[in-house]
Amino acid sequence: MSGQSNDQKSDPTPPPFDPSKPSVPISYPIKTLEDLENGSYYKSFHYPFNKTSVPLRPNTGLAQRPRVLVCHDMQGGYVDDKWIQGGENSGAYAIWHWYLIDVFVYFSHYLVTLPPPCWTNTAHTHGVKVLGTFIVEGEEGTATCNKMLSTKESAHKYAELLVKLAVALGFDGWLLNMEVDLDISQIPNLKEFVSYLTQTMHSSAPGSLVIWYDSVTIDGTLSWQNQLNEKNKPFFDISDGIFVNYSWEEDYPKLSATVAGDRKLDVYMGIDVFGRGTYGGGQWTTNVALDVIKKDNVSAAIFAPGWVYETKQPPDFQTAQNRWWSLVEKSWGIVQNYPKTLPFYSNFDQGRGNHISVDGAPVLSTQWNNISSQTFQPFLEYVDDSTSKTIEVHVDFKEASFNGGGNITFKGTLEAGASFSTRIFSGQLLLGPLPIYFIYSVSSEGNSQLGLSLEFSSETEGKKKLFLASQGTNQFSSEVLVPRRLTTPDNAPRWVMQEVSIAMNGYTLTEIHAVCYKQQPEITNTTEYFAVLGDIKISNSRNNTEFPPSTTWIVDGQDIEWGTSQGSKTLSLKISWKPEDEKGPLFPKYNIYVEKLSKQSIRTLKGTLESVREYIGVAHIEAFYVSQLVIPSDTSSLKFIIQVCNVDGASQNLDDAPFFQLDVQSSTNILSLLFGCLPPLVKKFIAYL
Repeated sequence: MSGQSNDQKSDPTPPPFDPSKPSVPISYPIKTLEDLENGSYYKSFHYPFNKTSVPLRPNTGLAQRPRVLVCHDMQGGYVDDKWIQGGENSGAYAIWHWYLIDVFVYFSHYLVTLPPPCWTNTAHTHGVKVLGTFIVEGEEGTATCNKMLSTKESAHKYAELLVKLAVALGFDGWLLNMEVDLDISQIPNLKEFVSYLTQTMHSSAPGSLVIWYDSVTIDGTLSWQNQLNEKNKPFFDISDGIFVNYSWEEDYPKLSATVAGDRKLDVYMGIDVFGRGTYGGGQWTTNVALDVIKKDNVSAAIFAPGWVYETKQPPDFQTAQNRWWSLVEKSWGIVQNYPKTLPFYSNFDQGRGNHISVDGAPVLSTQWNNISSQTFQPFLEYVDDSTSKTIEVHVDFKEASFNGGGNITFKGTLEAGASFSTRIFSGQLLLGPLPIYFIYSVSSEGNSQLGLSLEFSSETEGKKKLFLASQGTNQFSSEVLVPRRLTTPDNAPRWVMQEVSIAMNGYTLTEIHAVCYKQQPEITNTTEYFAVLGDIKISNSRNNTEFPPSTTWIVDGQDIEWGTSQGSKTLSLKISWKPEDEKGPLFPKYNIYVEKLSKQSIRTLKGTLESVREYIGVAHIEAFYVSQLVIPSDTSSLKFIIQVCNVDGASQNLDDAPFFQLDVQSSTNILSLLFGCLPPLVKKFIAYL
């Protein structure tokens, strides 16, 4: 997933990072005011890769209720998530409880923290706003402020530079953390900076946010107030909200709400999940603080939920993460609902795993991580005592997937005539006069069956349930619809694809549940149950996605670099593509494959011999960097195939996909290139030998 296939080798001692030179794309912060000012970031090879590919849905405003802001602070930032094209760690940190979050902040202790695009992509998918961080602290922070706040004009200039970055990369604003003492004479220009940044962000990116952190006060003293009061309210008044420091006392949320007046929802009371001086102790009692905050009708700012991961909470990260976020849900409730719009698609991929499939066929069987690969995450309910349920439900990385690297696995025991139901989505999808189509993939064993239960509501007609059952059954009281079985791809024999159309004009789809039951009459007399839900798609058309043909794409190869590694040829290059019709549809994802064509395979391309298409990664922008691809000695040509993928989960047929083909240089040419790079004295010595 990192642009390095299984047979690619990396240099054990890479040279110092030079952002201007081609290399595997990464995310990184801006560390100095000089680098912010000179615009060197935009000249970086990595800059275009750092742009988000998923815009925030239009009209995504902040809800008029207490909100949840999550501030990601883990191991200094830029860990596994810095690899834009993905990494090779299936145990990498991720967040998948997006339905419990309103605002996500990416935090580190560098001057300008730019969110890696993977976070912005998946947060935007789920309707969550994303902020970067601007922080000054220590002696360097003082020097930064002396320059930045020297005049009103300089304050405006650096505010404009921050706005430009947010707009260029596609995230939604800034958290401002001014953790230094300032001279009282600098406060007017600090207020200019905050006010101008907020106003300019709003005009440049409607719906954006600038949040002030409870740090320096209006008299220039670095003094955390742990509440909204007269010492920090002037900054609150000229921004979109305040992130209150986490050492507050029980009555501080109520006092802050009083000071905020009709803007009390813009007060975000901090909670440090590590429990460092935080009310309620954080960690496994984070909900104690959440309960107090919600009771007083202000918002919450959860700092460092990566505590679960960093401290290796037992028994494993997946279980501990689900348990911890269940505390948030019980205290606060769901804050995001989906599906809301069509098309809607989820393959339950958490952005990490041990394999990847495309349309039911495995294409990768090694560890990987890429948070950008998350689709809509299911609303699975955590059960503290697994013995209380007959069926265990979890997102699984071991069982084969239909698309991506995840699925929902249902495993346990089920008696004849019994059923088991669990929530997978909680939506707000208003249906119109035209029918909608549900398509979902299932793999099961024995007489285990898996259906969907849909709940609808209407102001005039009340509530209604429909049950989608792959086998006719009379054990359910709700109306039963039997889906049509679709043709499954030849390379995915274990999967069954079901389709059903539903017309419910005026109703809102509010809940989707998975229902486990047994086939009737039973094929085998056993209570064992096992089924896998591969993916689910909801659309307003049953027609297959039409992708632009390969001839309508402009594909190019750049920064081509040939080399050798351990006696083998290698190739690094950037592949970029764009449709000829720039007004055509935008696509969210591209799977990248390579065919290593030998002279024999090229001679018989029109015959029966088929070359192997090797999956090497995924792109979420119209470019991909291939790093040190090892080339077998008999390879004469490389064909890089760009499989276009739609937002509804559909993937283009590889034979129709755009591609870039490159002839492999001969060993003689490579040696000539290498010889040409040698110093003159070395060349003379070799010639002498």
